[in-house]
Amino acid sequence: MGLWELIEGHLGTPLGFRAAAAAAGIKQKPGALDLALIVSDGERTSAAGMFTTNVVAAAPVAFSRQNLAKSGGYARAIIVNSGNANAGTGRGGRRTAEGTARAAARLIGTLPQEVLICSTGVIGVPLKTALIREQLPALVERLSPENAAEVPHAIMTTDTFAKSCVLRSQYRGRTAHLAGVAKGAGMIHPRMATMLSFITTDAAITPPLLARLLRSAVWQSFNRVSVDGDTSTNDTVLILANGYAGIKVGAANAAWFEGGLVKLCQTLAKMIARDGEGATKLVTIDVRGARSEHDAERAARAIANSPLVKTAIAGNDPNWGRILCAAGYSGARFDPNKVDIFVNRLALCRRGLDAGFDEAAAKKELDQKELIIRLHFHQGRGSARMWTCDLTHGYIDINAAYRT
Repeated sequence: MGLWELIEGHLGTPLGFRAAAAAAGIKQKPGALDLALIVSDGERTSAAGMFTTNVVAAAPVAFSRQNLAKSGGYARAIIVNSGNANAGTGRGGRRTAEGTARAAARLIGTLPQEVLICSTGVIGVPLKTALIREQLPALVERLSPENAAEVPHAIMTTDTFAKSCVLRSQYRGRTAHLAGVAKGAGMIHPRMATMLSFITTDAAITPPLLARLLRSAVWQSFNRVSVDGDTSTNDTVLILANGYAGIKVGAANAAWFEGGLVKLCQTLAKMIARDGEGATKLVTIDVRGARSEHDAERAARAIANSPLVKTAIAGNDPNWGRILCAAGYSGARFDPNKVDIFVNRLALCRRGLDAGFDEAAAKKELDQKELIIRLHFHQGRGSARMWTCDLTHGYIDINAAYRT
């Protein structure tokens, strides 16, 4: 089994996938791409999804959950729009999702239950079904592997760059691919997924195994990202596996495939943290030596979510007391008198006390575009990692005007 290597490509790089995007007029900006269609040519394409845990779930989330249950974990197509979340839209929002799936199914030649729907954008505004349905015939006509490169651009909202990743690996003389795209910059604190992410692979995997591997990968990636502590109404990760590579994933090689899926999802997750609204720095929170992984995860998440920690990082302020404080209220069990805290390799705190660091050197470390905040509890072997960003006035500027 080979290693998973990063290559150039798009969602259409795995064999048997086509996609296209269009400007449907959902976004306020004229000509902006805001609608995409992803299709697998495999008639029995396995599918799995992870969705928001927010009780206020958008209509597309409820619809896609139901379709995956109805189909037994199979899907041929994903339709996604940006500019409107279709959340807080009542029965009308549900009818929009259902009507879109039926129209797409007719054009593609599949069952409506094998069409998954996603939306992202403003909450509480009805989504005009006609804008989507008018574009569907042209989207189907433009479907191709090459046009799949348009998809990450069509799902952006406040993102400043398109997020995609493609991996390749060898197994018993055959080549498998994993490709993924994501969007997200604000309202990022997922409990089951990220804002939106779509993954394609030409490996063959049964729906139950695919669902298990996706859960594992999401827990190690998208569930470890926080930009602002808000869990969206639309968080969704979907994966399609059509088997065109001729490689079957089972008990013997599941770890090989999972390694690639984790690598793909972590790459996309870090892109989301890097692109946090108004952010200037990508920050990794690395907690080690905890009594358990659960304790480490609790502490890392609290630090990643802390506005005081994130603003200190924005201002290059080596205020390690804020970091220790956040760990202290996280619910993690530890002795504060044993904690060491580092920014990159510079010690800020030793055994719960100031390490006597040079202030200028600490500010220089914090001025880097990529930082690692390390905590060692010296309590056990538990470890966890989170990805976050600094919190600047730019976040306020973007969100104060988001709806208008």
